[in-house]
Parts: sequence; structure tokens; C-alpha cells
Amino acid sequence: MKLWDKGYTTDNIVERFTVGNDRELDLKLAKYDVQGNIAHAKMLQHIGILTEAELADILGALGEIAETIENGTFIIEESFEDVHSKIEHELVQKIGEAGKKIHTARSRNDQVLVDLHLYAKGEIQSLKSAVQTLFKTLIERAAQHQDVLMPGYTHLQVAMPSSVGLWLSAYAESLIDDVILLNAAYKIADQNPLGSAAGYGSSFPIDRGMTTELLGFETMKYNVIAAQMSRGKMEKSVSFALSSVAGTLAKFSADVCLFMSQNFGFIGFPKELTTGSSIMPHKQNPDVFELMRARCNKIQNLPAEIGLITNNLTSGYHRDFQMLKQSLMEAIEVLKDNLEVCNFMLQHLQVKEDLMNNPIYDYLYSVEEVNKRVMNGMAFREAYQEIGKEIMAGNFNPEKKVEHTHEGSIGNLCLKEIEEKFERCY
Repeated sequence: MKLWDKGYTTDNIVERFTVGNDRELDLKLAKYDVQGNIAHAKMLQHIGILTEAELADILGALGEIAETIENGTFIIEESFEDVHSKIEHELVQKIGEAGKKIHTARSRNDQVLVDLHLYAKGEIQSLKSAVQTLFKTLIERAAQHQDVLMPGYTHLQVAMPSSVGLWLSAYAESLIDDVILLNAAYKIADQNPLGSAAGYGSSFPIDRGMTTELLGFETMKYNVIAAQMSRGKMEKSVSFALSSVAGTLAKFSADVCLFMSQNFGFIGFPKELTTGSSIMPHKQNPDVFELMRARCNKIQNLPAEIGLITNNLTSGYHRDFQMLKQSLMEAIEVLKDNLEVCNFMLQHLQVKEDLMNNPIYDYLYSVEEVNKRVMNGMAFREAYQEIGKEIMAGNFNPEKKVEHTHEGSIGNLCLKEIEEKFERCY
């Protein structure tokens, strides 16, 4: 069944090429399509298109369909083009003529749009929850290891003292920026496009304010062309937020792979959480974080992919938009999985506590020595040159003691303030 059926059959090769795997992807949109149908039906009754009895029949049938979606028995057979045609068919089968009225004052274009907007809102909330879980774990582990010193690097060269607490809480606070972008994407998705029809409105006296309220949108996309133009733009906005979270996880994964190597040896994991080699019996590889890094890097390419598909399209609908669905949905699922796995691995993080005793890290304290002499009255440039000469001569013997007190430093991680900041943004 096709919503645009006019009495002829599409050639099989065109059918295969144009439908693609939309049926499978549309299963993720099914519950949202039911929600859109419910709101639309109530609005049609409100403006006199449906009778109260017809509305009751439609709502009852949609409730039954929603149950099959919830329990996993809802399917979209090959005879249907998409979820929209399947649900309309089910309505007609269940209640007859009243079901045929559900598409009044609506196009598949705005059906797809409202489904995707609702889907994006739901998935963003789910992602935010997963980010929050990871954030809390990072803060907990940072507090647990806040006094464990480790080297800090610039240019991958030993630079200044850091700490495990400073390192972990840095990623916790970075997640706040990611939440801000998730919130922005949510706000863009939180605009009702239903009622824009094919992009040019309808001659029916529909009540778009009513469907906006019924569907829980903050506002509507008022201009009907603008509503259709949100296709692609909304997905791109979400992709930027996904990319931001993925960027944080990818950088953290790279750190973990580096820091758990034998040349560094700052951290580790139980052997059960690593993988081995087929030829080298000693290997315990960080495959989890290598794959996480690769998967997150792939997600970071998503905004570019969406941009290349959509950036030269004119206003109005184009079938090109169909190509966005799979990449966006896959990225969301992969990112949720990465967040869950990262949180699990962090709970089993092992930290080496005495690594700073190694003399290769003595130069970490050069800045501490410079600052100490400045505090005792020496000009900074003189102190810098004096310590530099001692290092070059091989006479540098630092006192391995660190006293940082300012906000956000080793001795003052501001974990409580970071938590409060996260809650404000969340």
C-alpha cells in the first residue's frame, strides 16, 4: 500500500531503490507516528471533519496499534512503503471508512517531519540521561583519586604536574558543553511542523496550535515552508550535538589508550576487560577504547555527511532527505552504546599511585621551582633563566611538592561547583 497510490504499479527496481530500508528504520518512528495520528485526529474532530464517534473509533484502533508497537509485534510488511501507510491500512482494517479520513489536511511530508521531531526529542533526552550517568561516575572517580599526581603534557612532552582527579574532572566538565549543544538541538526539534502538509499549508481550517499543545511541543514552526525546510536542518543540528559528545569520548579514549600502555603505566583495567593477542601471550589490549575512539570519530563525520546531502537543495521537499534517517539513527544508537560502555569501564578503572617517584618526571617541577623563587622576591624572568641553567647543567633537584590552591587546579578541583554547573545546564 502506498499513500500516493493512483491505480498503477511501480516497477520493482524503482520500488527497491526508492524504498530502501525505510521499513526497518520506520519501526523506530512507529510510536511517534501513532502519537501524531492521535493529535491529528483530535484536531480533525475539533474542526468538524470527524464526528465524535469516528474519533472514538480511531483513538481505540490507534491504542491497539500502540500496544503492538510496545510489545514488539508490530511489523511493516514489504507490501507497505513505510510506517505511515501501514498504520493507515491498520486503521481502515479495524474501523472501516473512518480510518480513510485520517490523512485529511495532511501530507506524508509533515507526517515524517513530526515523527522525526518527536523521535529526536526523545532520543536527546535519552542521550542526556546517559551523559549524566557518565558525568556522575567521572566526578566520583575524580574525588576518589584527587590526590594522586600524574604527569601533564604539552606537545606530548612532560610539562607540569597534573592529577588523576584533575584529568577525570576535566572530562566531566567538558560534558557540560556537550549538554548545552544537546539542549540547543532539543530546542530546534521542539517545534511542531504538523499542518505544513506538503510545505504550502492546507485549505482546511486546521488548528495547528491545538496539535502543538497535544504533542507537547514548546512552539510550532509557523511558516509552512520553514517547517519543511527544517528537514535536514534539524538532523544536522542534532548531528552537531552528537558529534560534540563523541568528540569528548574520542579524546578520553585516546588518553586511556596512551596512559595504560607500558611506556606510561598510569592506569589499567582488570584483565577481563581487555583483549589478548593471537601470538603475543603478554598482551592486554585496550580494544574497548580503540573501538570507542573509532566509532566516535565516525560520528564526528556525521555533520559533514548531512551537509553534503542537503547543502545544495532548494526550498521544498526533496527525496534526498530520506538518506539522512539511517545515518542519524545509527549514530544515536552507537553513541548511547559508547556512553554506557565508557561508564562501565570507568567504574573498573585502576590507578597507579606512586608513579611520580620516577626521575623521568623531575622536570615536571621546574615551573614549581620558578614560582617558588618568584614568591621569595626574585623576578620571574631571572628565576626562569636560573632554573633553565640548572636543568641544562644537570643540577636540577626539585622538591617534589605541589601547592596549587586556585579554582580548578590540582589542589582545588571545584567538583561541587562543576556538579552545580552541570545541573544548571541539564
